[in-house]
Amino acid sequence: MARTIPISKIRNIGIMAHIDAGKTTVSERILYYAGKTHKLGEVHDGAATMDFMVQERERGITIQSAATTLSWKGHLVTLIDTPGHVDFTVEVERSLRVLDGAVALFCAVGGVQPQSEKVWLQSEKYEVPKIAFVNKMDRTGADFFGVLEEIQDELGCNAVPVVVPIGKAETFQGIIDLVAMKAVYFDDPDSTEFRLAEIPAEKLEKAKKWRANLVEKCAEQDDALMEKFFAEGDLSESEIWGILRKATISRKIVPVYCGAAFKNKGVQHLLDGVANLLPAPNEIPPIISAVSEEGEEPARRQPTDEEPFSALAFKIVADKHAGKLTYIRIYSGTLSSGQNVLNSTLDKSQRIGRILRMHANHSENLDTAQTGDIVAVVGLAHTRTGDTICSEDHPIQLTSIEFPAPVVSISIAPDSTADNEKLSAALYKLADEDPTFTVGFDQETSETIISGMGELHLEIIVDRLKREFGVAAKVGRPEVAYRETATQNVEGQYKHVKQSGGRGQYAHVCLRLEHLKPGEGFEFVNEVVGGRIPANFIPSVEKGVVKAMTSGPYAGYPVVDMRVVLYDGSYHDVDSSDFAFQEAGRAGFKELFLKASPIILEPVMSVEVSTPEEFMGGATGSVCQRRGRIETMDEKGSQKLIRGMVPLGEMFGYATALRSMSQGRAGFTMQFEHYEAVPFFLTEQIIKARRAANKIR
Repeated sequence: MARTIPISKIRNIGIMAHIDAGKTTVSERILYYAGKTHKLGEVHDGAATMDFMVQERERGITIQSAATTLSWKGHLVTLIDTPGHVDFTVEVERSLRVLDGAVALFCAVGGVQPQSEKVWLQSEKYEVPKIAFVNKMDRTGADFFGVLEEIQDELGCNAVPVVVPIGKAETFQGIIDLVAMKAVYFDDPDSTEFRLAEIPAEKLEKAKKWRANLVEKCAEQDDALMEKFFAEGDLSESEIWGILRKATISRKIVPVYCGAAFKNKGVQHLLDGVANLLPAPNEIPPIISAVSEEGEEPARRQPTDEEPFSALAFKIVADKHAGKLTYIRIYSGTLSSGQNVLNSTLDKSQRIGRILRMHANHSENLDTAQTGDIVAVVGLAHTRTGDTICSEDHPIQLTSIEFPAPVVSISIAPDSTADNEKLSAALYKLADEDPTFTVGFDQETSETIISGMGELHLEIIVDRLKREFGVAAKVGRPEVAYRETATQNVEGQYKHVKQSGGRGQYAHVCLRLEHLKPGEGFEFVNEVVGGRIPANFIPSVEKGVVKAMTSGPYAGYPVVDMRVVLYDGSYHDVDSSDFAFQEAGRAGFKELFLKASPIILEPVMSVEVSTPEEFMGGATGSVCQRRGRIETMDEKGSQKLIRGMVPLGEMFGYATALRSMSQGRAGFTMQFEHYEAVPFFLTEQIIKARRAANKIR
């Protein structure tokens, strides 16, 4: 099928930022100016198009990334608005994995904030070209050039202004376009029109200075242009746009725009930047298979419609009308409704039912989707986030998406026993949507345990259970996802022998436990030689060890960062079995682990507290009282910033305590950093509380 819009005119972009930098407001303005909506939806009114979940509208925050498609000056732009809250970082991660470019948003007052840095690093991991937009230039304390300096210093990038502001705070009137060297005024906030004028005399010197900076940064990227720049001292508009585009796509320059989205200023120029500077799908490198046969070159797919079909599933949504929607990014080839495809990750063939182009929570049916498209499909019942969908005749497996492990857990039960099945079905649907939300069952307490990225994350899950699935649930107090590990290497043997008339049970294993560095996970090594244990029983020993590690012998928490070596053992011709060796592995590991000086590990969060100066002492004390280590103390405008590391277990209820202490004027953000050993004096308390809770239950 012939394309209506050439692939060179397609842009797949995301908007990413710290919470409350104005992502959704910018998205709403983009939709309005592109003619996609005819009425501006405001976040504070609960009327934003892109925040369509009830929970988003009530809280005024983005929870799920929402996709929409719009046209701008002959370009087809797929836009994804991502959350800023750290509890929903999975939405940013999976969006950046499939996008070709991104708009990094910064508050003109707040500058580079903790989550700004986090999402920037996520985008760097996937090598996503970016343009920056300094928003809220109309707010008191706005400082465009201060934020520019922070972007350069703290994010380590070559940030180059393409526009500079005319005024700031209440005097912010418009921008100076440094490429065209014109002043741009937005006189009517409800109009898509703007007024071009000559640069005011008092701003001309500053404009010339920043124009020279832009031209010089562009000339540095090309030897021929550098010679012309030295000879003539300037470059033409077309030369600037041409080299700026190349440098943006190669991530050598980050162009910087500015405006005030709420007052409808600067958004049209940002859209021009998206169209002129960010890459099309055919300008990104070809995708390479993550899996290949030994000695063979990995398969490649060029981003063209003529190549075999390949796509990545990056988001699952349970839609009450369409059923399971799978969002995919097509990297090569074309896809038609009714087509059979292969899920190469699971090695399963599936049939595409419908193809939908999404606009937030609305959709339009498509017959065909092509290279570069981001669409939702119906019919991929077994597909999970991160799976590869491809042509059955030309299989390929793309690099999947890595997600952080959950750090907070609560027990959950339905209000009435009649809702047991409904609760289970709803939880597994939600877990299918969100890879950072997990559902487990505690055998000791017979409780369903759900785990997520934070208190807000789990609060939203419980709220969705009630509103979307009609299941009212009782929840336990949030619990920290502790882990266990060993600090010494030990070895020993274990014999599992049982005789109860008839065939008995016999298994003998010799194990060596070695502790690994933090984050290295689990490794099972078989060093048995000479058939001392038959090869078919080796996996049974590993199964038993893994079973023991899921609920550790020390305090009942999962065991991490261990290498288990099976180096010897023996068997019986009649009495040895798969079950016997599983039991030997399980019991042998438990016995040895307790001799390996075990410790409990706790998640430690990177915390940033922002407070007015008069509450600085109280805020500092509140961090220290929670076993926190203060690392830096800075100031940004009128606010004091305290950065430190605090155990997650001490952060429950901190928002309320901080608000009470500061008359509601202080706030904080936190994100998971790493695991650390729990102090000895707390270890006994944790073990005691865990055992007591299990007895009560």
